[in-house]
Amino acid sequence: MRHPVRPALAGILLAAALVLTGCGASGSSAGSTADDAKAGANGAVREAAGAAGAAASAGGKDTGSGTGRTTPDLTVSRIIRTASLTVQVKDVPKALDEARTTAENAGGYVGGETTTRDSQGHERTRVVLRVPTERYDEVLTDLQGAGRLLDRTSKAQDVTGQVVDVDSRIRSQRASVARVRELMDRAAKLGDVVTLEGELSSREADLEALLAQQASLKDRTSLATVTLSLTQTPVRRAAAKDHTPGFVDALSGGWHVFVTMLRWIALAVGAALPFAALAALAALLWWRLVHRRRTPGRPGGET
Repeated sequence: MRHPVRPALAGILLAAALVLTGCGASGSSAGSTADDAKAGANGAVREAAGAAGAAASAGGKDTGSGTGRTTPDLTVSRIIRTASLTVQVKDVPKALDEARTTAENAGGYVGGETTTRDSQGHERTRVVLRVPTERYDEVLTDLQGAGRLLDRTSKAQDVTGQVVDVDSRIRSQRASVARVRELMDRAAKLGDVVTLEGELSSREADLEALLAQQASLKDRTSLATVTLSLTQTPVRRAAAKDHTPGFVDALSGGWHVFVTMLRWIALAVGAALPFAALAALAALLWWRLVHRRRTPGRPGGET
């Protein structure tokens, strides 16, 4: 036979256990809330840093709405094209004007120009042209057709991955900067504001560096660089195969030798003339001194 007190006692103990469990959970929740409130300001910087990583992972996902970010198009290649041409022409200024016109008609411009002359007076010009990549091959064909092509070098560098990486980092950095600004608006302590201001300056500097890198990549991939060297060195004439010296050649050679000999004699006389004059003056003084001593009837002369 079961005792009626035991079920009642078990029910009381179960109710007490449930009450104690609820109180413990409520106290733990209250303590956790207080700790979170205390650590909220101190962990602001860490929260901003985590926002950058979250933005990077969210940037590659399409939310399906009109405002959602879409994944970058990887099918479009980004290539940096450069070329170097050396062309021999008859008239360097005229060829330079034609090269400028070719670049401008293609939608480009002249990036730099240098003109020099050698010891023989031959002109040499080096010009840097920036032309759109879609007109790159056409411009090269026109430039090398201006004269005799002496040298040509072309390069192509694929930077598609670098462009995509920089674009993704810029999106993440912008999201990080926006998150730090939000935290600054909610910060209540002066120490937190100062810390967030320093973090914001650092992140904005990083963002500016990424934007400059993006602009440089866009410029180098949209415009090809062509370095054109124009030279005016004439082609030497080939000498005759059967050329034997004649009377005129011998006469010309003899006259050249005679003129050269006279020139050297004149140089030697000119170089010795000062010393000869000094020697003549010294001889004249000596002769007068000796003649005075030997003349009778003069003071100091011999009897």
